[in-house]
Amino acid sequence: MKNLTVRRYDAPSAEKWNAFIGSARNATFLFDRGYMDYHSDRFEDFSLILEENGEWVGVLPANREGEKVVTHGGLTYGGLVYKDGMKLAGVIDMLEAVLRFLASQGVSTLRWKCTPSIYHAKPSQEAEYALFLAGATLVRRDTLSVLDLALTPRFSTDRKAGHKRGEKAFLHVKRVLDPTVFWEEVLVPSLNERHDVQPVHTAAEMRLLMERFPDHIHLYIAFDGDRPVAGTVLYLSEYVVHSQYIAADAERHKNGSLDFLHFHLLSQFTGKKRWFDFGISNEADGQKLNGGLSYWKESFGCGTVTHDFYEVATAHHARLQNVFL
Repeated sequence: MKNLTVRRYDAPSAEKWNAFIGSARNATFLFDRGYMDYHSDRFEDFSLILEENGEWVGVLPANREGEKVVTHGGLTYGGLVYKDGMKLAGVIDMLEAVLRFLASQGVSTLRWKCTPSIYHAKPSQEAEYALFLAGATLVRRDTLSVLDLALTPRFSTDRKAGHKRGEKAFLHVKRVLDPTVFWEEVLVPSLNERHDVQPVHTAAEMRLLMERFPDHIHLYIAFDGDRPVAGTVLYLSEYVVHSQYIAADAERHKNGSLDFLHFHLLSQFTGKKRWFDFGISNEADGQKLNGGLSYWKESFGCGTVTHDFYEVATAHHARLQNVFL
């Protein structure tokens, strides 16, 4: 690419950034500044804008941690976002320019979170090949449990039985606009009991994000009468429903609340989205698998999609300068 330049993102560019994200072929609403900046106090933003002859051709959501830049520490996934029509050679050039710019800024290492392929509008793994050429190292691999909603689901006997228990318990599912009850009565107690951790988002933060992105972030709760017994937050991108913060109370095995809830959701989004992403079941940077959790997700008929993380030395930009025949 001729006359390719890289510069830091600044706040006056927010509107143009969001417009670019809206037209890119491998972006989701997580890269919108309204989402990225809700926790700007926790991260030193180091997002980049790539231009060719003054035209935006790519952006890199990122933050800086000392001598390392991450794409992006506050997001589930990330990487280079580029316009439709971008070719493989152009992405290689963009990675070379990014690494060269970062090296000039005193950054020694770039940690790269890929965006899983199911989130792309069309095949968009050019950056993964460019990282390979640059000598990047795979440092983490998570496994997403993903259901293809275009196929007839093959639910296990266990999941069908759980759904039946929910029906017999007269559970019902509603979309809820305020996450406070779910956080206080189900999610936080469940995470404390089972994992001794707190949710990444507070209820107030999730409420803010739900208000900013009402078409993209939904909360669904299964109720026993007026009592919330299970729930999940759905992140809705163009092709994918991502179920996260999946939690239920102590009676989940008795009343089948999580099975009942997800049967309802799968039915609701079949024909509207292509993929249902149950998220990861990994810990320790992908080195450990929660077998029980993975089995539960796979019992809905899910297969595995990998989510990869790489690290590359910024000095390796020179490796990308002589790769073309």
